[in-house]
Amino acid sequence: MTAMPGRTRRIIAAFATLTFLAFYIWLATVVADALPDSFWIDLIFYPLAGTLWGVPLIPLLKWAERG
Repeated sequence: MTAMPGRTRRIIAAFATLTFLAFYIWLATVVADALPDSFWIDLIFYPLAGTLWGVPLIPLLKWAERG
């Protein structure tokens, strides 16, 4: 079996990233709406939600840039 060209891997990763981010944004808004109104909860939730989206994408991006 031949290796997948780098350009194809990057295109697949781009579409997967956009799909994941659309789902993640939807999920983050649903969770944010379900949380009680509290300054302290917001102070914890929003920075976490704003940074944790990158964690699942790291393996995908490493795969896309693999030689």
